[in-house]
Amino acid sequence: MTAFELLGGEATVRALVDRFYDLMDLEPQFAGIRALHPNTLDSSRDKLFWFLCGWLGGPNHYIDRFGHPRLRARHLPFPIGESERNQWLACMGLAMQDESLPEPLQERLMQAFFGTADWMRNV
Repeated sequence: MTAFELLGGEATVRALVDRFYDLMDLEPQFAGIRALHPNTLDSSRDKLFWFLCGWLGGPNHYIDRFGHPRLRARHLPFPIGESERNQWLACMGLAMQDESLPEPLQERLMQAFFGTADWMRNV
């Protein structure tokens, strides 16, 4: 099964993304990555949801709308170092816990998220 299927599909991915951005918006420990986003997070929520659906093995909503994600290129304008990487991972870790994802799935996803988040570093 894909991670998308193990999560339970789009509804769970949407809930995870929404919790991620809620935490980013509310928790002071994520102020560094929050500052890299626009004032309104609606577009960011949609883009991460669309991206994660495909990245997790589900529908390619992001590619259908925008083409290849080119993640690193799209994030180059933003200073992303170890601190930003770690904040992003911590925020996603809390979101997965809050959404009660099974522990083995959380571990699997955190390993995959770490690889991608680490690759995004540019400072």
